[in-house]
Amino acid sequence: MTDSRFKFSRFLKIIISSLLIAVLLLFTAAFIRTLSLDVNVGLQLAHWEKTKNITLHIDDRQREELLENFKEAIRIPTISFSPTKRNETALLQFNEFLLKAFPTVFSSSLVHHELVANYSHLFSVQGSQPDLMPYMLLAHIDVVPASEADGWEAPPFSAKEIDEFIYGRGTIDDKNQVMGILQALEYLLIKGYAPRRGFYIGLGHDEEINGLEGAVNIVRILKQRGVKLLFVLDEGLAIVNGIIPGLEGPAALIGVSEKGHATLKLSVSMAPGHSSIPPKDTSIGILAGAVKRLEENPMPRLFGLGPERDTFEHLAHKFRFPLKLAMSNMWLFSPLLARVLEREAVSNALIRTTTAVTMFNAGVKVNVIPSYAEAYVNLRIHSAQSLQEVIDLVQDKVGDQRVKVELVDGFDPPPVSSADETSFGYQIIKKTVLDMYPTLTVAPGICVGNTDSRHFTDLSRDIYRFAPVWFKPGDSKRFHGINERISKKNYEDFVVYYSNLIQNCDIRKLPEPHSVVHEL
Repeated sequence: MTDSRFKFSRFLKIIISSLLIAVLLLFTAAFIRTLSLDVNVGLQLAHWEKTKNITLHIDDRQREELLENFKEAIRIPTISFSPTKRNETALLQFNEFLLKAFPTVFSSSLVHHELVANYSHLFSVQGSQPDLMPYMLLAHIDVVPASEADGWEAPPFSAKEIDEFIYGRGTIDDKNQVMGILQALEYLLIKGYAPRRGFYIGLGHDEEINGLEGAVNIVRILKQRGVKLLFVLDEGLAIVNGIIPGLEGPAALIGVSEKGHATLKLSVSMAPGHSSIPPKDTSIGILAGAVKRLEENPMPRLFGLGPERDTFEHLAHKFRFPLKLAMSNMWLFSPLLARVLEREAVSNALIRTTTAVTMFNAGVKVNVIPSYAEAYVNLRIHSAQSLQEVIDLVQDKVGDQRVKVELVDGFDPPPVSSADETSFGYQIIKKTVLDMYPTLTVAPGICVGNTDSRHFTDLSRDIYRFAPVWFKPGDSKRFHGINERISKKNYEDFVVYYSNLIQNCDIRKLPEPHSVVHEL
């Protein structure tokens, strides 16, 4: 008996010791990876092909010119109110304004311009080496509605300057990009620049209402001509400073995909009745119960199954312990990180499909039990899910056959673009950012909103969403909100950025990778 107890005790000690050793080895590996992981160095240490880039030195006259051009663009209220209503007078005015603002672009023999669907623009810029695959820069002309009565510090279409900022609808979405691209090309052409690699510029006029006339028709034209694109760059993510809790210093996030979208209608139909003799269940009560179940049972956590994993791995070295340890070792800590991230609305949107009930309609009279109630639910679909999966999950969570679930509109998440050391578009964008802002950290990311770029998936495997606009705490609320603004210096940087980007694309190929990523 004593001998059996001794053997069991010895066996237990061996098990416990083995577990402790395993845990120690795991944490040793985690600490080694934490100290050695820096996925950002990469091609920055490599030898890049030399090109004779034209340095864009903006003098006082040019600064005044580019700011005035930008302000005039903001003053034109190119509003998309709804899919059936937009300010067509303003869109025509904007067409005329572009001709006046960028005479060299429109007169250059290297540039072919086409008007698409009356208000969108397609520019084809000829390269001297046609064997080099072209790329495309996207932006959009239209803006969402804005009213001074909402609480703006300056009229939303005044382009008024306040403390070195230009205020107005479109300053960050998306006329900064429209004007920055064309202004950069204008100055390059004036200086005699002729690109080696050809490229396209697409300016849509209805992005805010899904781009079904502008972007879709631009894609149709390019497909008819057999065009394939090396990469596409559109609006999307930005340079964030103080936005991500715990991150030391600013970071440039390059969108490698965007979430899918679904609008669902939930409805209940029953016989009407008088409020003095209410039934056990009413249309409003049944629908309210369904909505409550959706809100109380969010979609599953999918952290690590989409681009968000790469985002935090690329940013890991800029966090302090213990976050640095956790983010450098997703293989070990991803379940824990997911629970932390879901506590905040912004980070929660990165790790799952989000559910938002946006409209609820029922009732016609205070003493009548309505026969019909409906609610609209907006879902932004994580990259690891499909539209149909989400619809099925909603039906399961509603769990009531009396509630009818209908798809109003929606689409799957677009494919995730590459972001490794062989990804031409991603590395060119990254290099251009770091040449201008050497202290930034650059990371791939996911757009929670949608852009015109999703229509271009048949033309390119690599679609990126980034503009060099700086966002500080509180600035994200200005996007589609009140007091949208951009600093004069930031807009000037847009012009320099696109000038450098266009020229950086003239290399034939990327340098050989210099990887410093240590894998377990």
